[in-house]
This record gives sequence, structure tokens and C-alpha cells, in this order.
Amino acid sequence: MDCVKYCTLFLLISFSTGLLAQKSIPSVKVRTLKGQMVDIQAYTNKGKPVVLSFWATWCAPCKKELDAIADIYADWQAEYEVELIAISIDDQRALPKVGPMVQSKGWPYTILTDANQQLRNALNFQSIPQTFLLDASGQIVYEHSGYVPGDEYELEKKIKELAEK
Repeated sequence: MDCVKYCTLFLLISFSTGLLAQKSIPSVKVRTLKGQMVDIQAYTNKGKPVVLSFWATWCAPCKKELDAIADIYADWQAEYEVELIAISIDDQRALPKVGPMVQSKGWPYTILTDANQQLRNALNFQSIPQTFLLDASGQIVYEHSGYVPGDEYELEKKIKELAEK
């Protein structure tokens, strides 16, 4: 009986501690397409929701996701004042492909690069596409890995919920 009490108490404390610990974006340097070093926090603490989408030029699901969001992004901006920042994790060899691909796709997003994968490592994720939704204070409130058609509507639902708070 004592074990059940202690185990239950431990699980309750662990669960409630997890709820209290909000995950925020760390202070990590990334680059703009022009090569300028910037702190990612300069893009995430703007008083409005921000979507961080990690992608690479070689990742077909990443490009499909960013294409799908591009079709509805203007509506998201008008309705929820959300900003999407697409962060390429292409390495130094593939980095020259990022700008031309973005231009050919016509993506209306802010594009940053994390070629040394410092931000990726700080956020501790493995696969891409990886999407994070941040609230107005830069706290991660939702994250999603992978992409299947329709995921953009689930993301919009989360953005809408955040905007209604």
C-alpha cells in the first residue's frame, strides 16, 4: 500500500512539474540569407505568435509543408498576426541552394539558416520537418514532427486557440 501511495505521489509531482516547466527558445545565433548573424530570440519575442519551421533543401516533406502553408499564410497573418520563420538546417555544402530554392518557391517567410545545427541541438529534435508554435512571449506551446497533407490545418487550429487566449 505504501508503494502505491509513493508511486502515485511521485507521478503527480512529476506530471505537475512538467506542466509548470515551459520551454522557451534559447539564445542561439543563426544566420540570415545574407549571412548576417542574429539571435533567434530577436524573432521570437515580438508580442505575437511565431511558427518556427525547420527544413532542408533535400527534405521533400519539408518543402510540401512550406508550400501548403504558403497557400494559406496570408490568411493566417491577417487573422492571427502570426509570423512563420523557416529555418534551414542545410550544412555548409548545401547552404548555397537555400536562397535560390526559396526564391523559386516564392515562400513569403523569414528565412534563417542553422548550418551548424546549434539551434536544432539546443531544441533537441532529430527529424524534420519540425514545427514549433510560440506564444507572444516566446514560449513553446506546441510542437510537431513530420508532415502529412492536412497538418497545416492542425497547426492553424493551434494558432487560433492561442490567438483566442
